[in-house]
Amino acid sequence: MDLIQNCKIEIEKLKNDKQFANNRKKYITKSKEALFWLFRLIILIGICYVILGPLIGIVSSSFFSDSDFANKLVYIIPQNPTMERYRLAWLRLDYLKTLGNSLAYVLSLMVIQVVICSMVGYGFARFNFPFKKLLFGLVIVMIVIPTHTVILPIYVTFQKFNPLGLFSMLTGKVPNYLGTVKPMFIMTLFGCGLRSGLYIYIFNQFFRGLPKEIEEAAFVDGAGMWYTYFRIMLVNAIPSVLTVAIFSLVWQYNDTFFGNLFNISPNIVISRKITTLQQTIANVDRIMTPAIARLYLYAGIVLVILPVVIVYVLLQKRFIEGVERSGIVG
Repeated sequence: MDLIQNCKIEIEKLKNDKQFANNRKKYITKSKEALFWLFRLIILIGICYVILGPLIGIVSSSFFSDSDFANKLVYIIPQNPTMERYRLAWLRLDYLKTLGNSLAYVLSLMVIQVVICSMVGYGFARFNFPFKKLLFGLVIVMIVIPTHTVILPIYVTFQKFNPLGLFSMLTGKVPNYLGTVKPMFIMTLFGCGLRSGLYIYIFNQFFRGLPKEIEEAAFVDGAGMWYTYFRIMLVNAIPSVLTVAIFSLVWQYNDTFFGNLFNISPNIVISRKITTLQQTIANVDRIMTPAIARLYLYAGIVLVILPVVIVYVLLQKRFIEGVERSGIVG
């Protein structure tokens, strides 16, 4: 009985001890922080495993020699690394020529998208006109509706491209633009290219955040509408311009959907050419073992993604700044 009574007395003392209470709060706080840190660590490891794991495997395997591939004890780090996979992949891709054509195609579309989408976004942000809300609703529809749902109308439109019957009336013929890059340029010029709805939304959000006093000061100084837009507003929208430019560059570069739909030459769209690399090497170089031929494909994949990674690393800081300021996060 005395022991129980002494324990109760000690517990009462601890309850009334302020130092003990403070230590207990610190311990609970540190425990919560440790659990939260452990939770974040598990999430990061999971994301790295899902996203970076396959990429690391591809890069590593692209350096495997035949002996490394045959040795089941070799994992990730090759014992006899070789550049042979890259040499043959470079040759069969006709890398420099195909990359140059692809970059010229992608950069042209990117410039057109930035100019057209920024003007449309500026118009929605600054001017009032009939059916403005309805038209902006259509822009949102462009974002949310999957492109695959309109694949047939797009295909038929450019298979017999004859808007309002003008071509047949003027030339007597209906042109077929399949197999060329013209459908992509026409769609981009009219603001309905690859993910143009998202780019219009980004510019709209950014221009709405800029104070109107900037334009009013320019108008007071005698600047016209076009001068104000190109020399003042667009210059202030550089973060959004960079964001849209990088998005457009990467998505156009990686796009195979429209490339396959319009049957654009693989010599222009490198992302189409990489899909046939393994088969090309198997047929031309007589490498009939699929697993070995796949190592050449891995080397080709590294060559294809390398320019995009370099662009992102160089512009990473401005890209993140642009995403934050355009309001598409948070």
